[in-house]
Formats: sequence, C-alpha cells, structure tokens
Amino acid sequence: MSTTSQWIDIASPNGSFQAYLAVPHIGKGPGIILLQEIFGVNEHIRAVADQYAADGYVVLVPDLFWREGAHIELGYEEAGWKRALELMQATDNEHALEDITATVAALRARPEVEGKIASIGYCFGGRLSYRTAAAGLVDAAIAYYGGGIQNQLSLADQIKVPLLMHFGGQDSHIPPEAVQQIAQRFEDREEVEIHIYPGAEHGFNCTHRSSYHQRAATQAHGNSLIFLSENL
Repeated sequence: MSTTSQWIDIASPNGSFQAYLAVPHIGKGPGIILLQEIFGVNEHIRAVADQYAADGYVVLVPDLFWREGAHIELGYEEAGWKRALELMQATDNEHALEDITATVAALRARPEVEGKIASIGYCFGGRLSYRTAAAGLVDAAIAYYGGGIQNQLSLADQIKVPLLMHFGGQDSHIPPEAVQQIAQRFEDREEVEIHIYPGAEHGFNCTHRSSYHQRAATQAHGNSLIFLSENL
C-alpha cells in the first residue's frame, strides 16, 4: 500500500509550527499523533509515520523542537546525541503538551480522519504519549520505552483511555525496577497493557540505531496494530 506525505502548518496560541502528515493510499482512516524521539522528526520518525500510514492510519507528527529551529534532524553519532540531549533539556514539557493539543485539534479536523485517534511516542515521545493520555487528548495511547514514566505515576488515575507500553528487557536507560513500578501501579487496570521484550535495548524499534532489535520491533509493531484495531 502506498502513502502520500507532506509538511503542513499547525496554528497554536504560541505561534505556528509544522507537522509531517502521512496519509494512506485509500485517503482516509483513523488518526495517529506520532511523537518523536529526542532526535527530531528525522528520517527514521518519518519512516515510522509512513509505515503506520501504509497500515491504514492518517498520521501527523508535530515538530516539537520548532522553538529551537524548524525541522531539526539529528543522527545517532556522538554529536547527534549531544545536541539531542541539549534540545530535550531545553524543551518545556508544558509547551510540548500545548503543541500536541494543537496537533490533535488539527488532526481531528482533517477530512481524511475517520473515527478516533491515538498517540504513539518513542522515548521522549513515549513519555509525552503517556501525558497526552493523562490529559484526555486522545482515545488511546502507545508509549515505546517512555523514559521517566515511573516518575509521573501520579498521573495514572487521570488516564481513562486504553494504554499500551513497550519496554526492552535490556534497556540501559530504563531500569527493570522502573518498569516494575509502572506495572505495579497499573496492575488492576484491564485497559492498560505492558509488554517487555527480552534482549531488547533502548531504542529497539529504530532501524537506524545499533540497538535495533528486529524481533522485538516486529512483535511490538504487531502488538500495536492489534491494540489500535481494537481501540480506534
């Protein structure tokens, strides 16, 4: 299935920024807000958006680093990591949530979107997807290796929508104790799923990184598609 893609403008109270839009060949479908890693809306994240569009979803990816510069794209070498960490530290989470709110409104208003929408985020974006669910902005949420979620469990009771979380069993950035904390907090919530992939490191879904884990990435994508089909 082919897709079409373009950058579109998003208006927000804080100014205008852009988002990457990927639409399935059939031209319509449920919506997904895709939330970037700390490396910007780079080639990998756009490829993930295109993949979900090929799966039949209308995908919109906000450029969350726009205040530091439009369309920042970083690689995974030492210099890229250094700049990515600087950008993450410079990003105000409340501003990011305001940008996501504006992106959600823009996606819901798109004529291509039929039905509900979900958020999917990776790493930095995984934590933001969790917060997006807590803010009640979407109908379902997925978080891939969301660093720091264990420090935001006070938001758990605010989450009223289905939530899926993916973690690598060998994640050097998110210790097993953190995943256990999260699992314990949500153990009585039937609408919350947590999957742990043995042998998978942080960033296991990214084909551009040495931590890419094909089996884990494939299983997580399959689990995500099942989750989305059941909840959107």
